[in-house]
Amino acid sequence: MTATADPPTTTTPREPGQLAGGALGLTSVLFCIVTGAAPLTAMLFNVPVATLGGGYASPAAFAVATVALTIFSVGYIAMSRRVTSAGGFYTFVARGLGRVVGVGAGLLIGLCYIVFAAAVLGVLGYFAATTVASLTGLVLPAWVYMTIALALMTVLALFHIELTAKVLGVLLVSEVLVLAVLAVGVLAVGGAEGFSLRPLNPVEIFDNPAAVGVFGGGAAGIALFAAFWSWVGFEMAPNYAEETRDPHRIAKTATYGSVIGLGVFYVLISYVFVTGWGLEGSAQAVAAQFDGEYASAFYPLTDRYVGPWATTAMQVLIVTGSFACAQAFYNTGARYVFSLAREGVLPAALARVSATRSPVPAAMAVTAVVAVYCLVFTLADPSTESALLVLGTWSPLLGVLGILSVQALVCVAIIRYFLTTARDGLHWWTTLAAPIVGGLAMVGACVLLIVNRSDLSGAGDAPYIQVLPWVVLAVFVVGMAVALVLRSRRPLVYARLGQFEVTT
Repeated sequence: MTATADPPTTTTPREPGQLAGGALGLTSVLFCIVTGAAPLTAMLFNVPVATLGGGYASPAAFAVATVALTIFSVGYIAMSRRVTSAGGFYTFVARGLGRVVGVGAGLLIGLCYIVFAAAVLGVLGYFAATTVASLTGLVLPAWVYMTIALALMTVLALFHIELTAKVLGVLLVSEVLVLAVLAVGVLAVGGAEGFSLRPLNPVEIFDNPAAVGVFGGGAAGIALFAAFWSWVGFEMAPNYAEETRDPHRIAKTATYGSVIGLGVFYVLISYVFVTGWGLEGSAQAVAAQFDGEYASAFYPLTDRYVGPWATTAMQVLIVTGSFACAQAFYNTGARYVFSLAREGVLPAALARVSATRSPVPAAMAVTAVVAVYCLVFTLADPSTESALLVLGTWSPLLGVLGILSVQALVCVAIIRYFLTTARDGLHWWTTLAAPIVGGLAMVGACVLLIVNRSDLSGAGDAPYIQVLPWVVLAVFVVGMAVALVLRSRRPLVYARLGQFEVTT
């Protein structure tokens, strides 16, 4: 599809509908971003999946993803230094590829974050139910904990964003600490078989002998996709631009810090996992987890190398970490809804802010959508296992496919923006070559997801899984249709699409 960008529109800042400027510093923004990536949840879920596809080479898959996403970030940061708005991807695409494509991307990415919030609620419900039952004997269904968590997320949305950032920060530090303790325990004794460089060799991802020997085959696509999956949320920095004290500097530092910092951490922890079990043992441990011998292949490692107390801490922190992750996605989803409403794509009532300059009506809309989405899954299967295996596993595939697709569009938008509107910022690497490489990486990840979606979901030919690509395309097309209607019937509103910006 060839997109033609609209001519730039001169805009002036508007006071009504603005968020709380200067509320967040660098540390607070990092807390909001990295909790969305959910380090503990990412490791406990995605390392076994990566091992399923690439055997003991899962650390190499995370290293490859780190490099690809760092390259993507080069152009992304260059764009964020020029455009300051809560619209994030929506605004970037609108500036580079035009308002019609921008609205399509905005509607899609907003829905993706809302779906992620719902999916992580399912994960939280499962682990809360199983953890509480194992520690206290109290047996409650997952949906009870999901309801409580959504209520708490909604309450936090009523307050100043700085309070949410502090809550997320405490939970994030706790997640990192328990994984760091495990790393020290494993590395101090050299794991099960000593240290090896083979897990860090990208060539080992393909036809890995451990994956073939244990699972009967390997799938490099699954390994690489599981790695890319672990960074969802790293791109949130521009969504908080209006609420930061120095949006241009913070966007750059927070994005690079989250991508590279998470990358190093993920490679380390996945290497610790493989080393702790041994090269062949890591694949066997994942097979045992999938057979139901234990809830996570990480738990026996904490028992063996640290102690039962660390396993208990990890069981509790996977619940609190899931809450932090869901809250981060919830916040970003609310800001996309707010941004689209402020520019006339969604009802204007959703663009209002509270006395604390928080997007409360938009947040309440997110609560409603998440509640209905979770309710549908719960009514279909109210079992605790379904919260994890259906809601928490199927839904992220929809969200990841949508986000990766929009990220690919963002790369094209960056190139066109600097070739036309901002030629003074054109640079052969930062705004041309890096976006090309990053865009190709995103397209490749999309292909891996679509081709392997049945295996990744464990759902085979379930209708939900089979229609995923078409749902993403349909939402994008609906967004473009809305923009075309606005262009025809409300030209003044259309002229403002993707143009709101905060002066700093």
